[in-house]
Amino acid sequence: MKDKLLPTIADVVNALPELPGVYRYYDKEGSLLYIGKAKNLKKRVASYFNRDIQQSAKTKLLVKKIADIQHNVVNTERDALLLENALIKQYQPKYNIALKDDKSYPFIKITNEHFPKVFFTRQYIKDGAEYFGPYTSLHYVRELMDLIKQLYPIRSCDLNLSPKNIQAKKYRVCLEFHIGNCLGPCEGRQTEEDYLKNIEEIRTILRGKLSVIRQVLKERMEESSKLLQFEEAERWKNKMIFLNDYMARNHIVHPGLGNFHVFGYHDDEKKAYINYLYVYDGTIVKAKNIILVRKLDEPKEYILEQAIIDTIIHIENKEPLILPFELDEENGLKDFSSSIPKIGDKKKLLDLAHKNAMFIKNNEIKKNTNISNEERILQIMKEDFRMKVLPYHIECFDNSNIQGAFPVAAVTVFKNTKPSRADYRHFNIKTVEGPNDFDSMKEIVYRRYKRIIEEKGDLPQLIVIDGGKGQLSKAMDALTELGIEQKIRVISIAKRLEEIYFPGDSYPLHISKKSETLKVIQHIRDEVHRFAISFHRDQRSRGTIKTNLTDIPGIGPKTAELLLKKIGSVKKIKTTSPEAIEKLIGKAKTQVLINFFKE
Repeated sequence: MKDKLLPTIADVVNALPELPGVYRYYDKEGSLLYIGKAKNLKKRVASYFNRDIQQSAKTKLLVKKIADIQHNVVNTERDALLLENALIKQYQPKYNIALKDDKSYPFIKITNEHFPKVFFTRQYIKDGAEYFGPYTSLHYVRELMDLIKQLYPIRSCDLNLSPKNIQAKKYRVCLEFHIGNCLGPCEGRQTEEDYLKNIEEIRTILRGKLSVIRQVLKERMEESSKLLQFEEAERWKNKMIFLNDYMARNHIVHPGLGNFHVFGYHDDEKKAYINYLYVYDGTIVKAKNIILVRKLDEPKEYILEQAIIDTIIHIENKEPLILPFELDEENGLKDFSSSIPKIGDKKKLLDLAHKNAMFIKNNEIKKNTNISNEERILQIMKEDFRMKVLPYHIECFDNSNIQGAFPVAAVTVFKNTKPSRADYRHFNIKTVEGPNDFDSMKEIVYRRYKRIIEEKGDLPQLIVIDGGKGQLSKAMDALTELGIEQKIRVISIAKRLEEIYFPGDSYPLHISKKSETLKVIQHIRDEVHRFAISFHRDQRSRGTIKTNLTDIPGIGPKTAELLLKKIGSVKKIKTTSPEAIEKLIGKAKTQVLINFFKE
């Protein structure tokens, strides 16, 4: 073996231990070239310099540049795997596949203090707090935080609520207490024991166990009803309705499937494209797209292993893996069981992940085609939405109302991926009473295309519905009644999670947040939302109260100016104590503010 090693490093290789660890290659300038892991350091490193082993051109070039080798011995293969992953993300060596550090991803943090706070953060600090995440979707984090705030009154202040400070009556409740967002632990109005029960239920939600919380709310509602506490029962019922609505917006697979991780895979000579889905209690609760750049013609098994490590290796619960192919037997993932399903719901999920991985690849390829930018984007959209023609003409619909008052709708039009504002239209809802977004959507879609058909105008190639599966279904009903359901591709974009739904397909398309297709759809959706809101504001200006300070009855321009000048913003006004506000504007106007913010 010795005569087959480069003479300058032969002794270094021979001195390596036959133990698990991580090795690092450096060039003659001391620059880090490559980081690798090994079950047996000596055997693995020696294999690079064995000329009897066939190697790719890139690997041969790497070997020629190696001037020094350093290593770290660890206890187990898993430790080697973790150390390799951390070092690659820290140093990004030239010949390693690119691993993106997740430090910029959002977390939800529960502080370690009396009456803990719960909030969103991008900084992971070892400060004794609990961090849930990282989450790959900021929209999903905001949706979770909205759910938590609706179900539990958690404080948002930075006060030191130690028993000593509370007993000394050091603090007074602020406006957040008066509008029902906090139960006033600063004045001892809520015990720490009761507060921590809420925190424990929040932990349950953040772990994805939504069905557990739903059962808790149901039991509380039924218990309050038995005790004839009907207002309390109504409160629990409303919270349960909000939770059910949140769960309905998530992708339900099958409640009996359990918890597992799904990885879809596709690649080419230069890159690998991976889609990750995390299924908890039959629901997809996380999705992530990963692109890894090949540096040394790494095999697909190695690349997928790196993606799995980077995504889930730090989680406590080692739930099963659903994979597209088998990994090498010698890897650091032995704590995880894995399977390659051939039939059933798990196979459908694997197909979904594979479809998303294909989408990532196609999107990357089409970025470099030699056609106009608009044509290129339309080609991408055509394939993403499984269309037979390019979507030169796109129309998007949205409804707007406040508790059923002044219901209106709007349609915006894009041609060649650009807004065609002269073609925008708005509608007053005529046949639907009350806050019924589904039937309102059916009405405006029917009216829009009935008129176009009668006037022999041009139909769009693509219709976008701002909403979920319910609005999409009603839009399809309208097109079916007109007999044009087969002539136009129709999709919907679900709010916040940015999922694309097709008619009759229960599985959404998870599009990369960087996708040009999604950017066009978001643009036209944002346009229709802006256009509908603007029209609705004009309609309700004669009969409803606007949300800024100057439009609150009893709060004039001078009072609003004084509040903003002294306090700074509406958000700060909400967290300011009523006593402090009363000193500025008097008791009567302070009560007006409290009543308004309660609504």
